[in-house]
Parts: sequence; structure tokens; C-alpha cells
Amino acid sequence: MSGPGAGAPGGAVLIVGDVVTDVVARHRGPLSGGTDTAAVIRTLPGGAGANVACWAAHWGCADVRLLGRVGPDAAAWHERALTAAGVRAQLVVDPQAPTGTVICLVDTGAAAERTFLTDSGASLRLGPGDWSDALLDGVAWLHLSGYLLFSESGRAVVAVALAAARARGVPVSMDPASAGFLAELGVDRFLALTDGVAVLLPSRDEACLLTGLPDAADAAAKLSRHVPLVVAKQGADGALVARSGTVRAHVPAAAARPLDTTGAGDAFTGAFLAALVAGAEPEAAAHEGCAAGARAVEQVGGRPPVGPAVR
Repeated sequence: MSGPGAGAPGGAVLIVGDVVTDVVARHRGPLSGGTDTAAVIRTLPGGAGANVACWAAHWGCADVRLLGRVGPDAAAWHERALTAAGVRAQLVVDPQAPTGTVICLVDTGAAAERTFLTDSGASLRLGPGDWSDALLDGVAWLHLSGYLLFSESGRAVVAVALAAARARGVPVSMDPASAGFLAELGVDRFLALTDGVAVLLPSRDEACLLTGLPDAADAAAKLSRHVPLVVAKQGADGALVARSGTVRAHVPAAAARPLDTTGAGDAFTGAFLAALVAGAEPEAAAHEGCAAGARAVEQVGGRPPVGPAVR
């Protein structure tokens, strides 16, 4: 593998990010205000950071590690789920805050679009005291969930992790996580906080928000002047790979029949990282990401089925 964001092939992937409980409510058509709307409701393990870790393991990365923070209410349940998915989790149990919860409202129409109601709980309390430089032992790649940037303690752990990775020569990627939260944080602040990140994996909306440009390709190109490699996720339109101010590839989406789009971007990121660490070029890794995203939207919830992917 060569080019911006390249690391040595092989080795572990460490993800630092959120672990939450997803309550997925699948309904059809508009919600009925002031009365009942019929829905199919499931409680599932989730969180962008944890989802990325599970998809990276599912897509063939043999050593995936996760640092996250949960409450005592669901710590054992989350640890069992992550272990079953092949992830080596270090979950800090917060004595004061419950595990984060996200209510995912999924319209079961053709696009399977979803809306999130987010209570980040203990995940927002992950801080530099939870970090140890020893977490990077044997690690070839560090991935940071953008949700870390939405609390003071999370921003502090990002700074500590970036400095430790830089000292060891470990490349770092980040998924901006949420256009809504990004707007509150501010574009200039986001770009300053992510200085030193080698790979940025925004959604279309996040890329456009971070640049003020309406066109996704223009936005990806502009972002790649700040970050060496930008892989902009476009949903049904695939992905854009940009370097040095230029879009170098448009990777098509894989065919899918959407059931629930929750976690599709996390699936892309996990498979992309697994392929990148295995030695793939970014364009080839993006193809793997698109394949995983297509697999993710055809099931309910943000995690892959337990066991390795069959491709």
C-alpha cells in the first residue's frame, strides 16, 4: 500500500469511540402526533465506534480493539456482544452515568431513512484518564469516532491519542459522525481539533457542511487540502476518494435492497479500515466499504451478523 494515510500492512486496529444501546423503531409513513404509530421495536447494541470495530472484525481484521465508556446498567451485555463479534473491548464502567441510548426512528419506505434521538450518556464522559499509551502496543492503525469531539473530555482524549499516535508513527482516521453535532461544534474548531488526522471519512452532508460547498465532489476535493486522504461516503451513490485537492476516484455503490440504513456508514468505515490495514490501496478499500455498506442496509441495526463475512 502506498500514498497518503498508508500504514504498515497487518497489525491491530484500535478504535476509540462510543458504545451505546440502540432502540430501533421501524414504522411506515409519517409519525402520528399525539397518538399511536404502529412500529416494530428492537433493542440492539450500537454506537458508531463499536459498530466500526465490529464491522472491521467481520470484514477480516484479525485484531480489532475498542476503547469506550459505558454505564453499569449494560456493561456486561455490551462486553458480551463485542466479544462475540471478535472485538477485544476495553470498556470503562462509569459509576455515575448510564450507558448512552439512541432511539432510531426508521421509516420502512423505499429509502429506509432514519432519524436519531441521542442521549450519549457515559460515552460523552470518556476522557484522557481512560487513555494509556500502552493501548497502541502492536497497533497499526488508530480510528477515532467523531462523537468524541462533542464533549470537553472527549476532545481532550482525542488530543492525547493523536499525540501518542504521532509519537509512534501510527496513522489516524476519523469519521466526523454527525452533521447536526458538527454544526454546533463549528467547522474551524473541527478542523483545528483534527489536525494530524491522515484519513477523514465524512458523509456527503458532513463534507458539504465542513466546506460550505453544495457539491459532494467539490467538498471532498477541498477537504483533501486539509487532510491527506478524504473518503466521502455517498450512500447509494458510492464513495469519493480525494487527495491533494483532487477527486481521484468515484467508487460505485454495491446493489442493495434497503431495510434499515442505521450503521451503514459505520459498516463502510470498518470494512475500509480492515482492507487498508491488510494492504489495499484506498480505492480498493473503498470498494470493500461500499460492499459492507450494502450488506448493512439489508438488515436491522448497525452491527454485522456474528461471524466472518462471506463475500
